[in-house]
Amino acid sequence: MNRRDFLIGAAALPFAVQPASANTDEAVRLLQRKVDSGELAGAVLQVRRGNQVSAHHFGIAKPDSVFYLASLTKPMTATAVMILVDRERVSLEDRVQKFVPEFSGGERERVLLRHLLTHTSGLPDMLPENEELRKRHASLRDFVAGTCKTQLLFSPGTRVSYQSMGILLASEIVERVSNRSFPDFLRDEVFRPLEMRDSSLGLGGRKLEETMQLQHDAPTDWAQNSSYWRNLGAPWGGVHGTAADVSRFTNYFLHPDASVLKPATAAAMLANQTQGLNRPWGIGWAMGSGFGNRSSARTCGHSGSSGTLMWLDPEKDLSCVLLTTLPAAFSRKTLLDPVSDLVSEAA
Repeated sequence: MNRRDFLIGAAALPFAVQPASANTDEAVRLLQRKVDSGELAGAVLQVRRGNQVSAHHFGIAKPDSVFYLASLTKPMTATAVMILVDRERVSLEDRVQKFVPEFSGGERERVLLRHLLTHTSGLPDMLPENEELRKRHASLRDFVAGTCKTQLLFSPGTRVSYQSMGILLASEIVERVSNRSFPDFLRDEVFRPLEMRDSSLGLGGRKLEETMQLQHDAPTDWAQNSSYWRNLGAPWGGVHGTAADVSRFTNYFLHPDASVLKPATAAAMLANQTQGLNRPWGIGWAMGSGFGNRSSARTCGHSGSSGTLMWLDPEKDLSCVLLTTLPAAFSRKTLLDPVSDLVSEAA
């Protein structure tokens, strides 16, 4: 069986790896079956319960394999914004136009920073010209320019609708306010304090072949496995990292200190910010289904189109990170959801 528990050095992670519970073992067996059948090329699963860590790798993946995290990036981008909120450089009630004057006209002028981070801005998930932009290897500046011109789908603050372009504008505000590139800001203010040593927005100087490649990706020079896309560093879905790094990130929100955010700010990010609307959402963090059928109501998390998942349950002091090579379109119902259910049942 090409799977083993691995011990993460105490200097890197101050938790000992412990034997998995019965249901975690079931999750491990499920993942191994998917590898043995040829459905799944590689994956890493890391589960924390209090001060215990259970970690496993499968198939071609190694314990320190670097995965394309896709939309697991979004809570990281939201964290960067909240650092500036803590420093009183921005407010969640600031209008986006205050920092991005070209985002003007009509109801755009009513969009607040809060709306960007809670998916209530009215912006689309992707621009109508998204494919065209990617095919010509457009820069993030081009995506920002397109976002400033695109039509809102609904009045700001009236409903929740997933919007990657809102997260892009939030990162643009961080750049303009801090006068630093967004990859550098994430590295210096989030990754380094949390000792996420193998994380970067974009490839971070790595070679493409040093990262895990997605199965079933289109053989084009602009798809998710392409050098263009991996180097672009999309603030809505461009971070690369290891399962151990993602686990450090989730654990920070279970046990926040002042190293990144004020603890009260970290807690606010996990609280429902969209009460009275069509679905709950925190600040950057998703809430509701998909994070284990036995998880508490306070559970938050995020998934990525690349077949990645992270969630944390504050009531159980539990977190789960699953990084795979099988895109979510193929793995949501067969891997991501079942593994989450088994892990949540084990706690």
